[in-house]
Amino acid sequence: MAETSLRSRVAARWAQAESTVSRLLLLAVFVVGLVAQFVKPVGDALEGKVYIGGALLSLVGYVLYSEVQRLNSAHEAQREATGNLRDTIRVLSEGVAELSAAQRPHAGAEVSPSALADEFREALWSGEDVQLAALGFTGETFAVPLKQLLGSLPPNPRRSVSIRVLVPDFTKPIEVPGLVRADGGAADASGFRAHLVRKIAGYEADLKGMIGRMQHHGQGTLSVEFRVLHMSPVLKLYLVNRDQAFEGIYDRIELRPDEYGPAVPAQGAAGDGADRLLDLIGYDSLLTRWHRDDGPRSREIINRRREFFDTFWDVAHPLPVGSLTGDGPGSRSAG
Repeated sequence: MAETSLRSRVAARWAQAESTVSRLLLLAVFVVGLVAQFVKPVGDALEGKVYIGGALLSLVGYVLYSEVQRLNSAHEAQREATGNLRDTIRVLSEGVAELSAAQRPHAGAEVSPSALADEFREALWSGEDVQLAALGFTGETFAVPLKQLLGSLPPNPRRSVSIRVLVPDFTKPIEVPGLVRADGGAADASGFRAHLVRKIAGYEADLKGMIGRMQHHGQGTLSVEFRVLHMSPVLKLYLVNRDQAFEGIYDRIELRPDEYGPAVPAQGAAGDGADRLLDLIGYDSLLTRWHRDDGPRSREIINRRREFFDTFWDVAHPLPVGSLTGDGPGSRSAG
């Protein structure tokens, strides 16, 4: 260990002195030659001393050759190190890509609603032109996580977020969701519809309230639009930019007393001969995920889902102003 350290110090000192020694030798040759040219005794003394000049030139050549070799070795070592670094980066990049692909669900995989919120977050954080769209029951599974995510966005004045939400028009009578009569027939539940309209209006107000807040905090611009279409809420569809589509259904039906309708007699509360409310449940239902990077079939499905949503969106209309009572033609009082 001591011998290696001493050798290293000697090599370092010689590397520092080598350049100086070379310069001094070259300067000495130049000075002697110049003096010999003008001082006759010196010229006479050096006349015929070819061996001394050759020796000096050989020494200079040796020094120059050693320096060239050292530079070549350093360049080769640097090139080798650069190649090794490039190979290491390539291996690491391939490993990260494989790990990301392994963690990402495959084409048509079922994912939980929490995975949907994660995709919203990634799109909002990484993109400057973000387009999100949803078709659902009231927009709850879309608006609630989005409000929290929008509020926690880092500042970025260039960010632009567009949100479109399409829900059923509960200002008009509908049978699903609705009432199941004692005789098994379906009927409209106007009180429940009024409740749903208020929920939808609340989610719309919550998201639109983020427009000014985002501008104030320099988080970007936000546009929010809710539209309604007379339809039963069976399908759930979420679109993240042009890259992803999540789809599912409200796969549970709940029959319960109609707490939004007129008061019922005590015996009816027990379920004998009373109308029951038919509600669709699907807040935690699994979603099928499609991503453009998963291949041609996924891209085709995403394009079809976007066309499906855009067609419905074009024929839909904004939530009517003053419709919070839910009363429409043929509906009964909310009570």
